[in-house]
Amino acid sequence: MNPSAAKYSQLIKAEAKRLGFLSCGISKAEFLEEEAPRLESWLQNNMHGEMRYMENYFDKRLDPTLLVPGSKSVISLLLNYYPSEIQNSESYKISKYAYGRDYHFVIKDKLKEMLVTLKAQIGDFHGRAFVDSGPVLDKAWAAKSGLGWIGKHSNLLSKQTGSFYFIAELIVDLDLEYDTPVTDHCGSCTACIDACPTEAIVEPYKVDGSKCISYFTIELKDELPQSMKNQFDDWMFGCDVCQDVCPWNRFSKPHQEPLFNPHPELLENSRKDWEEVTRETFNEIFRKSAVKRTKFEGLKRNIEFLKPD
Repeated sequence: MNPSAAKYSQLIKAEAKRLGFLSCGISKAEFLEEEAPRLESWLQNNMHGEMRYMENYFDKRLDPTLLVPGSKSVISLLLNYYPSEIQNSESYKISKYAYGRDYHFVIKDKLKEMLVTLKAQIGDFHGRAFVDSGPVLDKAWAAKSGLGWIGKHSNLLSKQTGSFYFIAELIVDLDLEYDTPVTDHCGSCTACIDACPTEAIVEPYKVDGSKCISYFTIELKDELPQSMKNQFDDWMFGCDVCQDVCPWNRFSKPHQEPLFNPHPELLENSRKDWEEVTRETFNEIFRKSAVKRTKFEGLKRNIEFLKPD
């Protein structure tokens, strides 16, 4: 191993901590052998629904050296988004990750700063940042980097912090010291499978994305299928059910990122407030939020679908 590998790895982890990341793990940039047949089967069974972009760049999704030529290491980072306050329980619900500022921008800014700082300390190297963008299997890399294991709901789980965090990567051409995966601690628990309102977790560790409430309320642009009426459990954007019921999330602690704090109306609004929401109010509450992805018309569609006949 390059004698600088351990030193650089320590610098990277110290910088990640300084920038507020929950944890940082490093793995070798190489072909994801175990993931290849799983991804192929998932796509062949149309579990991505209308998310056709998942069919693109199959080889690059599995091999970061094709995505970032010359890459040697994948640095995985977790950023907590668990809120200190939850929405009005009698209201329509939004997934906790979308409470505050759009995470893409918040994390990208941190990663840019991280790259600049590391280059000043290490010298010039090539690296690219990914935040739920580009064909990167972020959960697989985080698990390979020892940051947790993939739970039965297909989310990354950590014994220390549960699963309410974002995952991001830096893919770099540095030789580094690699971490090792942790063991699975789901045991015989089936809480997430039993609780899923649309039975999207078709078997342990396999989620049919085309049945997930997050898919319907965010990704699907067409009309919502009537066969799903009364199955959305009042979720108007995303869904947290499988994470909310997970025993490991009793260890979740509120984040310390002010940009993730929600607009007060998001927490306080009643069902009636949401049913009567105007475009102006939508733009004010979700000015720089990930909820903008579904647009005003999409949110109104979701709310109409949730109203009883």
